Amino acid sequence: MNKVRQRARIARVRGIQHGIASMAAAKASGHVQFLEANEQRLKTMRDGLAASPGATCGATLASVGELAMRLEAAREGLGTTIASAKIAARLREEARLGARRDQDCAEKLERKAASAAARAYEKRAGANFRPRIKNQPVESEQ
Repeated sequence: MNKVRQRARIARVRGIQHGIASMAAAKASGHVQFLEANEQRLKTMRDGLAASPGATCGATLASVGELAMRLEAAREGLGTTIASAKIAARLREEARLGARRDQDCAEKLERKAASAAARAYEKRAGANFRPRIKNQPVESEQ
């Protein structure tokens, strides 16, 4: 029974570890999606900066151009951050898969230990049972 309890405890711990790894993987994936959405937002803002038709002041054109340049630089700088976030998300996902594999192994070992304990119990119970040999009654004289 000690082995069964120990294996059950290990299975619970592995389940908790898998849950933690799943949360970390989901958080990393969400971070990647957040960064990609920000990149898209910067691109949309950059594309929205166009010279309006008609007469415009040179200072306005210069400020719009500078703003467009800064938005483009921010978007390009976000590219390396996104790449490293994707690598981190992939590593977290691999860690989650490893934790899931460990959890499955622990559950399998727990089931094996439980069935071995049940077989041992049945074997001991069977060893204590001794069928009685019925004596044949002596024929009585009538």
